[in-house]
Amino acid sequence: MPTDTYVPRSTWGTLWRLAVALGVGFLTFGLMLSDVPVEPTARQGLVVLLDLFLGVVAIALMPFSRHAPLTIALILAALSGFSGFALGAVCIVLVSLATRRRWQEISAVGVVWMASTLAFEALHPTLDLPWWGAVLAVLSVLVYGLLVAIGVSIGNRRDLLVSLRERAETAEREQAARLDQARTTERTRIAREMHDVLAHRISLVAMHSGALAYRTDLTREETSAAAAVIQDNAHLAMTELREVLGVLRETDVPAGMPERPQPTLDSLPDLLDEVRGLGGGDADVECEVATATSEQLPGLPEQVSRSAYRILQESLTNARKHAPAAPVRVEISGVPGEGLLLRVTNPLVTIRVPDDGAASRTSGAPPSGLGLTGLAERARLTGGELRAAPDGAGSFVVRAWLPWT
Repeated sequence: MPTDTYVPRSTWGTLWRLAVALGVGFLTFGLMLSDVPVEPTARQGLVVLLDLFLGVVAIALMPFSRHAPLTIALILAALSGFSGFALGAVCIVLVSLATRRRWQEISAVGVVWMASTLAFEALHPTLDLPWWGAVLAVLSVLVYGLLVAIGVSIGNRRDLLVSLRERAETAEREQAARLDQARTTERTRIAREMHDVLAHRISLVAMHSGALAYRTDLTREETSAAAAVIQDNAHLAMTELREVLGVLRETDVPAGMPERPQPTLDSLPDLLDEVRGLGGGDADVECEVATATSEQLPGLPEQVSRSAYRILQESLTNARKHAPAAPVRVEISGVPGEGLLLRVTNPLVTIRVPDDGAASRTSGAPPSGLGLTGLAERARLTGGELRAAPDGAGSFVVRAWLPWT
């Protein structure tokens, strides 16, 4: 689409246009003077002076063509009928007008141009031939067409440059937006990995330290055992934190140090043993894997297996945190093509404050909900879904479905 935004000309642009206008003007004026006799009549001398004066006026009006292109083009086209010296200025202005590519303006100025050409021929006859008028009209149309073609070409080139500049700016903005999105995604990934890795360990530390704070009937051996668990899990939390940071920031990994693989369902037995050990026995956590599922679990995609492990880890941590000493049931089922189904169930229990023994609340969804929110997001990123809520029968159920292609 044609543009008519005013763009100030540089000093160099103004100077070269002025030089072209003067050069063409002097050439045309010199050709006209060649037909004037050595001793011109008063009328011929007046015509020469008028030609020179109108040419100077045309050159003086050139700079204003940027503000009023159509008006200046019409005035200069009319002046060209009485001044050969103005021809250079007229050509520059006509090319400038054509860059706007408004054909109504170009047509209007073209009519004035043709009339001025005939008027100039009447003042300065060239050939006294009957067919010369037609030839002159054709030449005038060709010259005008050439000027318009040059102007249109320049206008198209300007639009192309503007379009390329806008595309470059748009690409830069989109690149900046992509970088911002990448930073946001990376922050989210870091937060999710931090939560997955540390929540389990920190929860264990919090539970055992809470037991030490409220239980005054523990023997020395039981107190030492709880302190050892706190110490071990604190050390494991620090170790896993360094490993996660090493994965997220590869430049911090020492040369030759292999990255620890993220846990998958292959590590589920170790997780279950760890959680069972916290309950003081082997009967409080029950895991059931469907026979068809257990046979095909080795073929589960790694990303899905990692997500499944994290979901089970967080669910078991929440069960231990909000329903301590209550039995937990883990069910895993599904086959390729139908998806992997995870179900963690624990009964809702009444938690009492040790000071007065009064019931304070019934366990349910975690008060903050951040862990479950992270699990739901992880399931969505894998292409699945997750729901966590009481089932109405006295149990809290975390149910997740993950795609298994």
